[in-house]
Amino acid sequence: MKKAARIIIQGTVQGIFYRQFVKESADKLGVTGFVRNLENGDVEIIAEGVGDGIDELSKICNKGPEHAMIKNVIVEERRWSGEFKDFKVLRI
Repeated sequence: MKKAARIIIQGTVQGIFYRQFVKESADKLGVTGFVRNLENGDVEIIAEGVGDGIDELSKICNKGPEHAMIKNVIVEERRWSGEFKDFKVLRI
């Protein structure tokens, strides 16, 4: 089953390689899309995957890498677009 989501991670998630952690996790799960820092200090993920990939990615985001202090993870379902070929780390 195809799934797509927008995931917002709030807390201490910038400056600790969180985006790279998400990319490596997404690549292992076969999830496509992107991750980027937001100006307010949050991290945003737009992800598309098949099967349980999106659910697993959101669970991984709740843990984060070492030094991450996750306060909240918001998962919003999105319509599948099929526009992504891989998973990228976007820079502001």
